[in-house]
Amino acid sequence: MKTRNARLCQSIGLILLALCCVAVTASAQDEMQWNRDTVRGRYVTLPPRVRTDVPVPAASLQTWNGSFTYNGTNYSYNMVGTAPSTNTSTTVTTYIIPVKIVITSRRGTKTTFDPSHVLSTGNTVTGQTSISPIFNSSTTYIQGGVNVGTTQYEDAFQRANFWGTVKTDSNYHVLLGGPTILAEQTLSPPSRYGTTGSPFGFTAGLVDINWFDSQLPTIMTNLGIQPNALPIFLTYDVYLTESGQCCIGGYHSSEGNISNLQSYSEFTYVDHVGVFSQDVSALSHEIGEWVDDPLTVNYNGNNTPCGILEVGDPLENEPNYGDYAYTLNNFTYHLQDLVFLPYFGAPRTTSVNSWFTFQDENVSVCSNGS
Repeated sequence: MKTRNARLCQSIGLILLALCCVAVTASAQDEMQWNRDTVRGRYVTLPPRVRTDVPVPAASLQTWNGSFTYNGTNYSYNMVGTAPSTNTSTTVTTYIIPVKIVITSRRGTKTTFDPSHVLSTGNTVTGQTSISPIFNSSTTYIQGGVNVGTTQYEDAFQRANFWGTVKTDSNYHVLLGGPTILAEQTLSPPSRYGTTGSPFGFTAGLVDINWFDSQLPTIMTNLGIQPNALPIFLTYDVYLTESGQCCIGGYHSSEGNISNLQSYSEFTYVDHVGVFSQDVSALSHEIGEWVDDPLTVNYNGNNTPCGILEVGDPLENEPNYGDYAYTLNNFTYHLQDLVFLPYFGAPRTTSVNSWFTFQDENVSVCSNGS
């Protein structure tokens, strides 16, 4: 009898062990749709989605064209705003569109990543973003002893980018209006496009970038957004993946009729200290690139020796992901350094102090990749 009981207990133990292994395997499958060996914080640019099913919108984004010569070759570019020599200010209507991501595991468990999450500051993720130096104009930026303005971060960068021209032109600005916060949108990716994981030591949503991007045109159409405005899609603790590789903190692109494309951007706000995409770091990267490369197309300019004007990419692998701390309203934000036009081959007299980057990092023409 003791032998039979022992055998019975042993059998039950094996069954429980098997069930445990199945549960662990199921759990692993939910988090293994991305390659853990290729975890790297990065940003991407998606090519425009050109459509033939939409008319040409009446309103268009304010942009201007410029050029420079490098090694005997002329390179042109297209940027947001007006030419620095005009000494005028441009304000672009800006929308923040919070996107709640709901991940459903194969076992039916739902994990929600919601920008309405309240941070330790008492603000929601969306609210903390809206009062950041990206939109707030009260921070004074002094670069190498030169005051380039009390303004928004990207405007300060762009003024410093063309300091050779605008140092005597105090009226030159490229500003983001508002922002106006629109209704939160909810996206629930199918299991093959969305999962959870811990690439940087905390639970994050992982969503395929192509699936995510395919949802945005409908949202922009439903919200009535026009090309003269910039919609920014905000996610919380969600990284995008591409071909199973993680982790993308943000991107920008354009879509619509080829004659008048709609620019837009996405970024994730991460509320964990010292990790990739901390608070508005990804946003500072993407807006900097949008200002200098709004439509992500080289046939509309931006064909340089280093490729298109992705001004954040060369610095994303710097220590601390190229971020610099700025304190505003008792909160420390992290804003990424950005390269100036001389990095792409323009004369160094173009930028403040003849620097290659806004924070004077040690780079040169087309160094550190592009």
